[in-house]
Amino acid sequence: MAHPLAGKPVPADLLMDVPALLAAYAQSPDVSIATQRVAFGTSGHRGSAFNKSFNEAQILAITQAVCEYRAQQGITGPLFLGKDTHALSNPAQRNAIEVLAANGVTTVLQSDDGYSPTPVISRAILVHNAGRMRGERGAGPSQAQGERGPLGGRTGPAGAGRGLSGLADGLIITPSHNPPQDGGFKYNPPHGGPADTDVTGWIENRANALLSEGNASVKRLPYAQAIAAACVSQHDFAADYIADLGTVIDMEAIRKSGLRIGVDPMGGAAVAYWDRIAKHYGLNIEVVNPKVDPTFGFMTLDHDGKIRMDCSSPYAMASLVDLKDRFDIAWGNDADVDRHGIVTPSVGLMNPNHYLAVAIHYLLGHRPQWTNAAVGKTLVSSSMIDRVVAGLGRKMLEVPVGFKWFSPGLADGSLCFGGEESAGASFLRRDGSVWTTDKDGIILGLLAAEITAVTGKDPGQHYLALTANYGAPHYIRIDAAATPEQKRAFKQLTPEKVQAAALAGEAITAKLTKAPGNGAGIGGLKVTTANGWFAARPSGTEDIYKIYAESFLSADHLQQIVKEAQEIVTAALG
Repeated sequence: MAHPLAGKPVPADLLMDVPALLAAYAQSPDVSIATQRVAFGTSGHRGSAFNKSFNEAQILAITQAVCEYRAQQGITGPLFLGKDTHALSNPAQRNAIEVLAANGVTTVLQSDDGYSPTPVISRAILVHNAGRMRGERGAGPSQAQGERGPLGGRTGPAGAGRGLSGLADGLIITPSHNPPQDGGFKYNPPHGGPADTDVTGWIENRANALLSEGNASVKRLPYAQAIAAACVSQHDFAADYIADLGTVIDMEAIRKSGLRIGVDPMGGAAVAYWDRIAKHYGLNIEVVNPKVDPTFGFMTLDHDGKIRMDCSSPYAMASLVDLKDRFDIAWGNDADVDRHGIVTPSVGLMNPNHYLAVAIHYLLGHRPQWTNAAVGKTLVSSSMIDRVVAGLGRKMLEVPVGFKWFSPGLADGSLCFGGEESAGASFLRRDGSVWTTDKDGIILGLLAAEITAVTGKDPGQHYLALTANYGAPHYIRIDAAATPEQKRAFKQLTPEKVQAAALAGEAITAKLTKAPGNGAGIGGLKVTTANGWFAARPSGTEDIYKIYAESFLSADHLQQIVKEAQEIVTAALG
């Protein structure tokens, strides 16, 4: 049940005390306490200064660890440094610059102390590395012709050095859609996408070792000296990214249509992008909320009564949904702009799974140069996507949760689209070459405008047409209690431990503990039938496991799947 204030404006007594948060950021963590150590999840290290899980000492240690990792790997190109609008992002960026400069790392940040969305940093890494990466397939027409990169050097085939020498990577300071008191710090290696666990594990361990010795081995310069260092420079990443959008989206079709477009940046890193995009391409875009406020006091509360910039939540997106009839198409993005929330006159805020199905269906029919590339989805995304892809005679790649699984395929063009149920996705340029290897909420929003402009129907209408052809799925995600022992037992699950032969009245067709697309462990269990499925995965932070379930028969059938899923999981865990 939703909180009584869900979808309502934020009361004054819930606004964060920014000075108190910044003061807490300066406090030192106790590394003997697990929650105060550096811990990388799927999207980097996250926490809050209020509980000493995100503070100056940790950022200094993580940045030093990244510098040492780069040296170990022979990564000698520029490091692109981005941040979002959370209150802790600015001091964290200052600390990162102090360490990067002291280590002599060539560092490039957005000019004028501006913000940088996650996909913008991903694209900058790829543009710089085009032609330098061994075995790289393509980097788009402008790069192949030798476009000048953020440091003024050619990005074409000339390349530099051996191995990883000369390659760029990046740091992005953001906790994404998390509440205002949170901070986040994530590393994107030279492939431009999220770092894999072998990389983040090394950085995490080294950072905690540095913390254990009081950061005695951390190299650091005073900020005034660091920002003026010869190895630190500023660049307008936004200009490069915006000028290149026409290679991935049909911007001319949107311009000619004259669509009335509404965008809510939700106080995030794209707040200054949309007016520039509108001016550059002649689009009719209205930014409904241009505010930047570290308390995010302009938000409406999420389902649990917390402030959260979740553009897939109808509660957090209530303000834009209320304006849906003012626009032909509208969307919102989270704070680091790697997620999208599409709002249409026909249905309001679209379920992320529904929009992914529409986007894939449209793109496969309007990108003729994507002929041999597969479509990627996470195993907890809707099976509507499977049906759409199969109906178009294309190949599906189903992978574990985490966008990192899509990055290699997007980089070499073997995947044309990668999307996950939590409203994150990216896709190739129109010519079939790589755009980003991290999630891009900007192009997913602009794609909704392209779909509307080209077809005359908004994505909500397209989804209704898809259900007429493939059925109307019912989808849910819930939390179920789990003991620490049961959570550990998930790692030992095998298909043979599932004794059930049927699920909600249908024969079980597959019992999976590894993703069918790449054979990687899913960290849990997925069970499928002809018209339904469930997946169960333990939480990394709470004594619960998450159940995802879907039925193409009815809401009652979905509830039966959920009920039996818990019984099957309990029996399999022992």
